[in-house]
Amino acid sequence: MYSIQYHVVWCVKYRHKVLTGDIDVRLRELLHQIATDNGFTISEMETDCDHIHLLIDCTPQHSIPTMIKALKGVSARLLFKEYPVLKKKLWGGHLWNPSYFVATVSENTGEQIRQYIQNQKGGEK
Repeated sequence: MYSIQYHVVWCVKYRHKVLTGDIDVRLRELLHQIATDNGFTISEMETDCDHIHLLIDCTPQHSIPTMIKALKGVSARLLFKEYPVLKKKLWGGHLWNPSYFVATVSENTGEQIRQYIQNQKGGEK
């Protein structure tokens, strides 16, 4: 059995503050569904208007770029379809900045990362 965890962060293109209200709620639903469809789990998630933090649990068979591509690509396509206002705010048809941050999480740091993610919305930066 494996317990591999990653702390992942990525930003909205141009750091536009669009992850609010219904869009934020729907993004969370979509990301959980995408993770389930791809055989991994998001154990923590928090947004702060222009970026998102995830704690992902997966197996060694999951590659980081493949998971990120699925999460960012599918969520962007569906959010643009469901919320046309996003296309007006984010010209060029890109919801997410192409880069992302990822760090491995150990048993010793897992709880610290989990609390850090939970404190993102309107809290620490």
